[in-house]
Amino acid sequence: MTVDMSVRYLGLELAHPVVPGASPLADDLDTVRRLEDAGAAAITLRSLFEEQLTEMQMTAHDFLDGIAEGHAEALTYFPGTADYVLGPDSYLEQIRRIRETVDVPVIASLNGVSLGGWLHHAKLIEQAGAQALELNLYTLSTDPRVSAAAIEAQELEVVRAVLDGISIPVAVKLSPFYSALPSFVRGLEQAGAHGVILFNRLYEADIDPEALELDRTLRLSQPSELLPRLRWLAILSARSELDLAVTGGVHDATGALKAIMAGATVVQMVSALLHHGPEHLTGIVDGLRTWLEEHEYDSVRDACGCMNDARAPDSSPLTRANYIGLLQSWARSRQG
Repeated sequence: MTVDMSVRYLGLELAHPVVPGASPLADDLDTVRRLEDAGAAAITLRSLFEEQLTEMQMTAHDFLDGIAEGHAEALTYFPGTADYVLGPDSYLEQIRRIRETVDVPVIASLNGVSLGGWLHHAKLIEQAGAQALELNLYTLSTDPRVSAAAIEAQELEVVRAVLDGISIPVAVKLSPFYSALPSFVRGLEQAGAHGVILFNRLYEADIDPEALELDRTLRLSQPSELLPRLRWLAILSARSELDLAVTGGVHDATGALKAIMAGATVVQMVSALLHHGPEHLTGIVDGLRTWLEEHEYDSVRDACGCMNDARAPDSSPLTRANYIGLLQSWARSRQG
């Protein structure tokens, strides 16, 4: 029996649900070719950050008007242009190059939270040839006077502005830190978003006590990070018609299968591909196909959501923390 591995994600027809996520993998055309040869269903570029566009605008302003006293130090709060591999212009050119290089869909990514000049860049990204856009939302709330509702309203305004300005489909990439995630996802659906990606990995700084410095070491994901994503995939896929993608914690075919069963239309991989190389993707897809064949599934779509909150035999572990039962089971195992 031949399993139909195809999926439809953000209106795009994909050969299967395994996609390289936003990362440096798309910075180099040779690596992009290797990803396509390994069977990547789409190519996703790393994010273009709002700070890049802000810095570009500030630099131009300072050149024309001169740097006011004390302003030069303030500029250092923004990452320098050397910190970004792809600037705004080279990012657009990279989209064009990738479109000319591969036959699979090309997905771009924007990271920002405010209404500003970078929204105009969404139009330029579409014009450069991207067939879909990831809008990466992350707001770190530090002002006690600003409520969660105010932050969410601002983010929804950004999403609506982007959707009004471009015609390609938009998926919104979220952090896990929403107090009522299903409600916010419903707001995204009403705003016209086409999909949601769970979850943005937050690269947080550690502290070096001896040097009295912040340590910003990049740490790749671990398989254990998949668990909270499975929980929310299972909850959201039972309550939303949006396409759902997972990113973070998928390192093998079993992890990909779990995410699909929880409700993911697409499984994004980054850390495993950075560690093992683009060719690792082939084994993921083959392993997923083999499992579906052995368990007599006609298509990968038949497995999608089969273990979500609406269809799992007992969904209570998904919607309740079940601390008491888990702690008691651990205590019993220690006694045995």
